[in-house]
Amino acid sequence: MSIKMKGALKPEAIAELIQDGSSLMIGGFMAVGTPERIIDALVQRGRKNLTVIANDTAMPGKGIGKLITAGLVSRVIASHIGLNPETQKMMISGQIQVDLVPQGTLIEQIRAGGVGLGGVLTATGLGTEVEEGKRVIEVDGKRYLLEPPLHADYALIAAHQADYAGNLTYMLTAHNFNPIMALAGKVVIAEPESIVPLGMISPDAVKTPGVLVNHLLIRPN
Repeated sequence: MSIKMKGALKPEAIAELIQDGSSLMIGGFMAVGTPERIIDALVQRGRKNLTVIANDTAMPGKGIGKLITAGLVSRVIASHIGLNPETQKMMISGQIQVDLVPQGTLIEQIRAGGVGLGGVLTATGLGTEVEEGKRVIEVDGKRYLLEPPLHADYALIAAHQADYAGNLTYMLTAHNFNPIMALAGKVVIAEPESIVPLGMISPDAVKTPGVLVNHLLIRPN
């Protein structure tokens, strides 16, 4: 490309960048806001033993569900897996380790990882199996679980638009996890629907500044 664009990569180059055993934060809510072309490239490359941190594992044939079906995931940290029977089957058989985390707790753990906090105090899960083996802290006479921050080697996020500097905007439910995950990945790779020149995105519309984004996925010519 003749235009200088921040960290521009094609899908196959991203699949080469991400190695076996990597931890991945993958944006999306039931595959809405999930970077499908990046996932397709990982499936084609056959990257294995991946840890996936996400809200859910979508459904067979969609989003993260493609990684599950291909047998590339060894561990999932998510809020629910109820719409993906393949994840459930692999969990029961011991093929995948699944850590189920209450949704609000999960996003706050990711946020804590992104902004450098030492953890999250939450009352969610007290008196249930969630409490087992965890540290309990009392504040003003109330008990809270201490949940650790979450980080990942890569944050893979979908965006509505990007400009050449990597500034990102989102649409609808893609706001739920993508902007927060962009804070907590060591390397942030964004898959925008379109890439526009600098100045086309209003500063007020930028939800993830380009300083956080390492690579933009470009479409083949």
